[in-house]
Parts: sequence; structure tokens; C-alpha cells
Amino acid sequence: MKKMLLILLIGILFMPLHCSKKSLDIQKLKIAIEEKSSASGGTIAVAFEDLITGETLLINEKIQMHAASTMKIPVMIEVFKQAAEGRFNLADSLFIKNEFKSIVDSSLYSMDFEEDSDDVVYKHIDKKMSIDDLVYQMITVSSNFATNILVDLVDAKNIKKTMKSIGANNIQVLRGVEDIKAYNQGLNNTTDAFDLLLVMKAIANKNIVTPQACENMINILADQRFKSKIPALLPSTVKVAHKTGSITAIDHDAAIVYLTPKHPYVLVILTKGIESHKQAQGIIARISKMIYDAVS
Repeated sequence: MKKMLLILLIGILFMPLHCSKKSLDIQKLKIAIEEKSSASGGTIAVAFEDLITGETLLINEKIQMHAASTMKIPVMIEVFKQAAEGRFNLADSLFIKNEFKSIVDSSLYSMDFEEDSDDVVYKHIDKKMSIDDLVYQMITVSSNFATNILVDLVDAKNIKKTMKSIGANNIQVLRGVEDIKAYNQGLNNTTDAFDLLLVMKAIANKNIVTPQACENMINILADQRFKSKIPALLPSTVKVAHKTGSITAIDHDAAIVYLTPKHPYVLVILTKGIESHKQAQGIIARISKMIYDAVS
């Protein structure tokens, strides 16, 4: 019995040494990523959390940036939330009209097909389309048209309130997309990497709206068509549920990465000031691979 207790005591005494080594590895990874960021000529923010081990890595996580299309994740959450509250059914159909009001002065503007990444919603103008189909187009092909229809449906103020309920206080969803008057006045949707981490973590842990709603949202995010960033250099067998975003000198990706079905981690990489989208995408992909290699 004394011998067993001695072995157990020795094991406990050596546990802190093991934890220290793991933390040191994270620190080395942070230094390597910061070196890559410095060489990019832009600003790179990284927020990572392993949802099983609790390990985190944060770099420039509180720097505010234009949210680009990552703002579509909070829109999706609010749609599912209001559906769960019984305000509408996801199977309900909406009349599709290409007419929206600027938040500056309520003047009307229309979406430009040439500036969008989706043609499906445009084919439904003056027809109807289901809410769940609009959410799918908004996330998987980043439809701006679908986004504006859904923002009008749920109201940007409600999106902000829901984000605050999970502690994501710095995400600002003020409006839909292509409101040029608002853009010219600096009234933009913004976020930081840490808040997007909170959002993706809430979905991954299934503790926002309902567990089934989170499962549905994960499945939609996993159908993402644009894979040149976080998933690009990962094994094809790895499930990545994510949403990208890009505008001039801005490239983002926010993801739940599944090492195994029961071992997810959340990774958010935001960039600004890198003029070449191809360069920014490559940097995001390489940082993602560095983190994957370190935690797998």
C-alpha cells in the first residue's frame, strides 16, 4: 500500500512539469506566428482555443477590424434564435425584392449582381424563397443579397443584443451589405478576433439558441464553398465548419476544426492591410496548419 501511495505521489509531483512543457510549446507557436505576421506587412489577429484541453493562443485579439462577411455568422444565429422563439418558421417563405434602406437616411438602394458571389437569390426576385434556403446561401456562398433580406427580417439591433448575451460586446452589426452611404460615413460592421472566438465557441459547445439549432448551424458552416484559408492545408478528412470574409485589404476566417468528432478547437484569423488577397489567404492557411500540427 505504501509503495502504491509513493508512486501516486511521484506522479502528482511531476504533473506541473508536463503542463509547463505544454505551455512552452504554445509560447513557441505564438512567437513563430508573430514572426510570420511581421513579415506580412499587415496586421494579423489570431484567437485559438482547444475546447477539450482548454489551451488558448491569442495574438492581437482585441484589435477591431471591418468584419466583412464574418458578420453573417451573428445574422445566422439571430435567425435561428427568433425561429426558436416562434417569431417565424425556418420553412416560411419570404418575397424577394431587391430594395433596401440605407441606415443613414432611409434612401433606397439595390444589390449589384456583379458585386455578389451568388446568383441563386437573384433568380428569385419577385418570387419567394424559404428562410432556411436564404441562410444557407448567406453562409455557404456568402450571398450579400440573402444577408440583407435576413438582416431586415431580424433587425440589426436584435443581433447586437444576442451577441452581448454571450459576452461578444465588440461585434457591431449595424447594417446589411453594400450600403454605400453608411460605408462612406464609417458606419461599418466590425469585430475583433476574440469576440468571433466567443461566437464560434458558443456554436461548437451548443450553448446558444438550442443544441439542435447549433447542430444545424455547424452543418451549414461545414458546407462552406470557400476553402482557401483555414482548411486549405489541412487533411481533407478534417471537418472544418467556418465562415470567410474579404473586402479590400481585408481577409478573415472563423472556424470550428474537428481533430476528431469529439475533439474540436476554435480558430479565428483576421487580417488587414495585406493588399493581395492571395497572399493573405496563404498566410491564413499556413498559420492554420501550424496550429493544427501543434495540437494534433
